[in-house]
Amino acid sequence: MSVDLGTPSSAGPSPAGPSPAGVSSAGVVSALERAGLEVRADKGTLGMYASDASLYRIPPLAVVRPRHVDEVAAALAVARETGVPLTSRGAGTSVAGNAVGRGIVLDFSRHLNRVLSIDPGARTAVVEPGTVHAVLQKAATPHGVRFGPDPSTHPRCTIGGMIGNNACGSRSLAYGRTSDNVAGLELLTAGGERFTTGYDDGIAVVSGAESVLSGVRNSVGRHLATARTEFDRFGRQVSGYAVQHLLPERFDLTRALVGSEGTLAVITQATVKLVVDSPVRVVVVLGFADIVAAGEASPAVVAHGPTSCEGLDSRLLDVLRARRGPDAVPSLPRGAAWLFVELAGDELGEVTARAQKLAADGIGLDALVVTDPATQARLWRIREDGAGLAGRAPSDKPAWPGWEDAAVPPHKLGAYLARFDELVASYGMTSAPFGHFGDGCMHVRLDFPLDQPGGTKVMREFLTDAARLVGEFGGSLSGEHGDGRARSELLPHMYSPEAIALFAGIKHAFDPGNLLNPGVLVDPDPVDADVRPAGRFPLKQLAMAYPHDDGDLGQAVHRCTGVGKCRADNSAAGGVMCPSYLATREEKDSTRGRARVLQEVVRGELAWSDPSVHDAMDLCLSCKGCASDCPTGIDMATYKSEVLHQSYKGKLRPRSHYTLGKLPFWSRLAGWTPRLANLATRLPGIRGAALWLAGVDKRRSVPAFARRPFHRSFVPETVPTRTPVVLFADSFSDAFSPEVADATVRVLRAAGYEPQLPSGSVCCGLTWITTGQLDSAKKILSRTVATLAPDARAGIPIVGIEPSCTAVLRSDVQELLPGDDDAKTVAASVHTLAELLAKTPGWTPPDLSDVEVIAQPHCHHHAILGWKADADLLASTGAQVKRLAGCCGLAGNFGVELGHYEVSVAVAEQNLLPALDAAPHAVVLADGFSCRTQVTDLRHRPALHLAQLLDR
Repeated sequence: MSVDLGTPSSAGPSPAGPSPAGVSSAGVVSALERAGLEVRADKGTLGMYASDASLYRIPPLAVVRPRHVDEVAAALAVARETGVPLTSRGAGTSVAGNAVGRGIVLDFSRHLNRVLSIDPGARTAVVEPGTVHAVLQKAATPHGVRFGPDPSTHPRCTIGGMIGNNACGSRSLAYGRTSDNVAGLELLTAGGERFTTGYDDGIAVVSGAESVLSGVRNSVGRHLATARTEFDRFGRQVSGYAVQHLLPERFDLTRALVGSEGTLAVITQATVKLVVDSPVRVVVVLGFADIVAAGEASPAVVAHGPTSCEGLDSRLLDVLRARRGPDAVPSLPRGAAWLFVELAGDELGEVTARAQKLAADGIGLDALVVTDPATQARLWRIREDGAGLAGRAPSDKPAWPGWEDAAVPPHKLGAYLARFDELVASYGMTSAPFGHFGDGCMHVRLDFPLDQPGGTKVMREFLTDAARLVGEFGGSLSGEHGDGRARSELLPHMYSPEAIALFAGIKHAFDPGNLLNPGVLVDPDPVDADVRPAGRFPLKQLAMAYPHDDGDLGQAVHRCTGVGKCRADNSAAGGVMCPSYLATREEKDSTRGRARVLQEVVRGELAWSDPSVHDAMDLCLSCKGCASDCPTGIDMATYKSEVLHQSYKGKLRPRSHYTLGKLPFWSRLAGWTPRLANLATRLPGIRGAALWLAGVDKRRSVPAFARRPFHRSFVPETVPTRTPVVLFADSFSDAFSPEVADATVRVLRAAGYEPQLPSGSVCCGLTWITTGQLDSAKKILSRTVATLAPDARAGIPIVGIEPSCTAVLRSDVQELLPGDDDAKTVAASVHTLAELLAKTPGWTPPDLSDVEVIAQPHCHHHAILGWKADADLLASTGAQVKRLAGCCGLAGNFGVELGHYEVSVAVAEQNLLPALDAAPHAVVLADGFSCRTQVTDLRHRPALHLAQLLDR
């Protein structure tokens, strides 16, 4: 069916449900505080919680972080008394706008996040709603069981959020939807009544809420024909309420409440079913000419009984390769689209035989059987990062959610994909589809012209046409994300007026005052209301160039789509992001939280110097982990430098900016009298005063200045047979670790190179950059580029020693000196030691087969330079290498500054310190000066640079 929704203005349509108009934020906050609740209502927090992973921005009046079920009830009581809406929130990864609201937002993830019990015999677990999926899996796995559904956000999404949306994930072919995996719920109605749902010998039961149940049954009774014919038509029909579970003959409130998006009740506890995982998995990758062919082939693939059948378009992989290089994608069968098919079982031989049969069945152009778990993990990581990667359209414009979750009966998927591509093209937009093709569910992001006048009108028209199209195919507007604000208004394209009336009756029975998540499903907000990135927010006189975002900081910070990968522990995949969040578990200390605050800045809602902005930025380590690990390409280190630059331009700065921020300058001076400088940091009394004046925590040791800086001891040699290279001896190697520079020289000479120092004094300006002294940084870098450019133009490689300084010359230099051709030439000439040795003909590494190595890559090395060359080189030596993920915690000036010590140590405790303690006799490899300093400070162990290891 097709219903014309009209075109209301996006300037400010009236919100549905109770409005906080006339209710002061202060009054609501006061009432919540009187109830003894943990409340946040500062501008920064409200900005962070105004968005989830959707297009929408709806600032709440207050954020409550309940510590107990009684506090959930207390917050509900305040909502009733004040008439203010209440929205439940887990990890805030909702793509449809289900987790934002105008009143009170309950963040369950902060405290109500425990696995309360696991019963391996019954295969059930009892969890609080804020329990992260990965935490449940970690608790269940030792018992040989797991929670079945596994959405791509599984490292950070919460079980409560999965229940709210009826999440499915990539293995729903084997394990079903969340509604198939919930054994019971404990809830509160909007009126404050507690009730439970569950099963007794397989029979669905409910305890409490009799009046609610009576109202629900009456509503369904008035629309029985509709309830029996319009629902449960195929597996991924998620949109609307799950009315099929409210029929008189199979009344099952547990399953009916799953997918109700927080509009009917508030979950306080859940009992979930667990499954036994098959021990053997084999992946078959099938290649196709295009995504339509992949969709058409899905039913034939499903006939082979896979646990998963996921589709990916080459357009998505092109985005990944453009961002992370050609090695980011493993070898795939020929084609422009692929199905990743997983087969599972108990015996390797049996599963492999099934995989080979599928590969030989002639489905698609080509096939590849993958049995190696590491390669499988790489493939699934690409799929899991799909939503973030798709945040950049094939057009290289920002791509947005809104129509990212439609599903059709699987046998219609190919035809639907063809028509959908035609529809996208007719609007002049581009897309890169992917999704759960075995279930008929497609995910996609679209480059809506939201930065242009009338952009939201175009978005609305497209969504209306897309809803008509999916209705034509008998599909569902949502296949697992829920309808939220993105699709609820479009439900009349999928359901009859009678079904819409039935939804309203169910909502009224549970929530007659429309307190719970209003604007979603029933009496919905317009799809084009409160669109966060709509319009342009150009900021003038920026210090950084933002070349990948057309010079627009607004576009840069809106890269953050909210998928929340920064809230997960990414160390299992070798990631770094986000060390500060893992240390504090506070949203403000996540990459996403900081991006949301900066979005408020570019909107003009917050000033650069606002305390909320600086509070969010304070614990950013400037590690640049997000620059590589965030699938959307956020670079928070750069944004932090901009914030500090804008805030302190022409003003008095923190003490550490004058000391640590100008460390190369001071180290040059100290190089003339190193003994006197070292004495000042060691004499009792003087030491404490000196550290305080420098803004350094007194618990930190101060590295000693070398008795003779490297640049004054280096002696060039003239050997005609050697190839010249320029050795960029950074300030740290020069003033504090000349032995590292000496070792680099010896390794280079042994490889047939003759190092030469730059013709003049050079510095990368790193410490000025990290402290936001960007005008000075530009001057320093301009002089450095001018000095290095003649050698670079002559084709002479430039070899860096310190990874962070090397990364500046390769990356930051182009942010600070845009349009400078010499800067580009220098950046292209910069090499790490491992990169240069890897392409040196005839060089052979030493035999280190008897050496155990704990390797801590510098964060900038991981994020900007890439550590693959180092990993390959170490492998060729035969050394036993354990590569650590995460940040060391010192991160340049961060870990020594006053107020950062505890977080610095907490970050080190995530990966570095446990690894050191587990291997007390291993050689510690750490190219970064700050990494070596952290190891020495916290474990009193020596650490080597790669050059020193090769020079042993």
